[in-house]
Amino acid sequence: MRLEWWKYLGIAILLYTLLFGMLVPLGPGIVEASPSQTNTGPGREFEVWGYNTRFSQFEKLNVVLKLDDNHCVLAREYQVISDYRLKAIFDLPALPEGARSSEFATLIIYPAGTGTAILPSAVSMKEGYGDSSGAWVPESQFAFDRNTSLHFPYRNILMESIRNTYFHVALWFAMMFILGASMVYSIRYLRSGLLDWDLKANAYAQVGILIGCLGITTGMIWAANTWGKAWSWDIKQTMAAVAMLIYLAYFVLRSSIEDQEKRARTGAAYNIFAFATLIPLLYVVPRLVDSLHPGSGGNPAMGGEDLDNTMRLVFYPAIIGWTLLGTWVAQLTFRYLKILYLMRSRNLTEQ
Repeated sequence: MRLEWWKYLGIAILLYTLLFGMLVPLGPGIVEASPSQTNTGPGREFEVWGYNTRFSQFEKLNVVLKLDDNHCVLAREYQVISDYRLKAIFDLPALPEGARSSEFATLIIYPAGTGTAILPSAVSMKEGYGDSSGAWVPESQFAFDRNTSLHFPYRNILMESIRNTYFHVALWFAMMFILGASMVYSIRYLRSGLLDWDLKANAYAQVGILIGCLGITTGMIWAANTWGKAWSWDIKQTMAAVAMLIYLAYFVLRSSIEDQEKRARTGAAYNIFAFATLIPLLYVVPRLVDSLHPGSGGNPAMGGEDLDNTMRLVFYPAIIGWTLLGTWVAQLTFRYLKILYLMRSRNLTEQ
């Protein structure tokens, strides 16, 4: 029983991932501000739609457009229509000296519920005509609450689907660990010639590919909700599919060789090659090409904009949980393959 503790730990972690990952709410956010383009000048009116906001529950809101830390402007007046909708009127000052002909402003509303609602690049501002009574002020005058309450970050486009991080992304990490273990067992077989190492390599490869297929499936579901299409032949999707096909060829290769020892040696050599292709296919090539997928085109997917401290409380345990579950299934698969091998060996002996 003492040797089995890690199996129960894996199940407990996955239950924690499911409950914590699904029940913790998203923080407040801003879905849209209309119009998205405007000129500087007095009386510029905007309509704002929020998410998980509670505009009507506060006596006073700070509705701010921000160019940078030193150039912010507070709405002259605003009208709350509902918890999720308001109208605001700004007197927009002239663009600061040295600014481009068009500048993007971030929209910030505080308080908006459990914290501050932010929409980066909400409004494109161009130099207008006419005087304005507004003036730029530094952000420090507003003292926005960065919100220390327990919530997941709101991200436009992703919204509630951000919870798929604990499944889609965590599964890919688990797949890498399981396939890495398979490669190690192949190396151990080539060094020792013991058949058990080859059977373990085969078992871990089977489970690793199963986890990879689950990763692709959850990714397609995510893409359908965020990109509008489950499969768009994005470079990350394409490289993931190529990697899976390379590993599927490993099983085709093994099944095509009758001799047990030759099959094990050839399969072990190919398994090492297959794992070596994973790194460039999944992590190098996509970063060199523009892509819809985070982590590509030079965009790091694990930065603060993608994964905050609250999400890390679920994401890292999820990787451990999926890896432990995959290891458990791989061990069961190894036992099954070992039984098959012993039964075949006995049948050959009796014949």
